[in-house]
Amino acid sequence: MKRQCLVGLLIGAFLMLAVEGLAEELPKEPGTRSFVYKKTQQTELEMIVHYPPGWKESDKRPAIVFFFGGGWTGGKIEQFEPQATHLAGRGMVAARADYRVKSRHGVTPKECVEDAKSAVRWLRQNAAELGVDPNRIVAAGGSAGGHIAACTALTPGLEAEGGDTKVSSKPNALVLFNPVLDLVGLAEATGATPDNQEVAKQISPILYVKKDTPPTILFYGTQDKFHAHGQALLAKAKDVGNRVEMYSAEGLPHGFFNRAPWTELTLRQADAFLVSLGYLKGDPTVQPPAGTKEALKKEP
Repeated sequence: MKRQCLVGLLIGAFLMLAVEGLAEELPKEPGTRSFVYKKTQQTELEMIVHYPPGWKESDKRPAIVFFFGGGWTGGKIEQFEPQATHLAGRGMVAARADYRVKSRHGVTPKECVEDAKSAVRWLRQNAAELGVDPNRIVAAGGSAGGHIAACTALTPGLEAEGGDTKVSSKPNALVLFNPVLDLVGLAEATGATPDNQEVAKQISPILYVKKDTPPTILFYGTQDKFHAHGQALLAKAKDVGNRVEMYSAEGLPHGFFNRAPWTELTLRQADAFLVSLGYLKGDPTVQPPAGTKEALKKEP
């Protein structure tokens, strides 16, 4: 009897350990799973991955990673949850990445860029386990998050120490919501960016537009002071023959895309852009309110 009890206890303990181990593998919520993509001196950085219906590890699906806005000072990983949920529903592996910011970790925009590059590299390094095509990875974000997404594609260097630079941190396309693209000009105008002009130059994507810049879509309100950044990128892209599309909302300020109907309108246009790249199929399924579909204007 004692032996039977002991065996029973051992089996019970084993099952508890098995369940605990399984719990670590289960998504936090239906369709998502959380990973630590990077460990830094200040914190571990989380990436929440949204899986599409019918996903298998053996898939080779396009992927997109979103970076929140917040002036390199704050912001929350939850910001792009609606966009990530939609694109996962359309068949992509969609991720939202945390990164270090000044208020929580005492860093500068330079470290924010470093983390964004680490996030893109992590997706590509783990493409086989994530069911992702390593040659179809999109970087996306808004405001400061759009800035660091743009930096992953355009700015040289700023790779994390110890990172495997044999694996590229450069995305294959960009989806950017009112991104800051010229920190040199911003520093001169407001003094709000790093005092070190060399650093400002190093993390100003507008200075590094060249022939291999990935296909890009931009969204701005015309009353956004950074609207001119997008116009400058559009002009430079035309000069070198890159594909850059820019859509504007007349009379609207910075961050307009965070509220209806502009969340739906910008997401619908981003969806159409991804369809044009072959990353999605069929017509966009986002339905903005009646009478608003033509509210976004494509800039020539």
